[in-house]
Amino acid sequence: MKKILESRRALGATAKSDLAELSRLYKTLMKQHHPDRFTDETERTQAEETSKHLIEAYHFLVSINDETHAKNTEEYERTTNTAPITDWQYKAQVLTVNFGDGTVYEYFGVPANVYNKFLNTNGNPRFARRHIFLSFTRRRVSGPKVEA
Repeated sequence: MKKILESRRALGATAKSDLAELSRLYKTLMKQHHPDRFTDETERTQAEETSKHLIEAYHFLVSINDETHAKNTEEYERTTNTAPITDWQYKAQVLTVNFGDGTVYEYFGVPANVYNKFLNTNGNPRFARRHIFLSFTRRRVSGPKVEA
């Protein structure tokens, strides 16, 4: 949750910002903080750091946006309904779930009591589908492994 709030704050976005608004905010800020605008080395270095932070915040917010989820619904449902859960990690209310097809998703704001129930079911996919996969803000960290 902290990462979501920090990213929104960096871009000046709200929870209801759509992809078009995120893009507009991002482009406006990048124009102001682009390193090529500065000749002084100190200012240029600061602008590089700021622009890296803006880029990261923008990509993160796009990845958790409802419009992005809508575009990827079919793939997400296929992964969560058919691929087994192979591993998971939990830290600071962020549950990272690794699936058998190589896809990794992060779920934000998962309370400890929900995680403990998930843990008590030994990572049961049925429990996760009912109580986690569609209930919390998510983002895909990596896609499925493609076999050659």
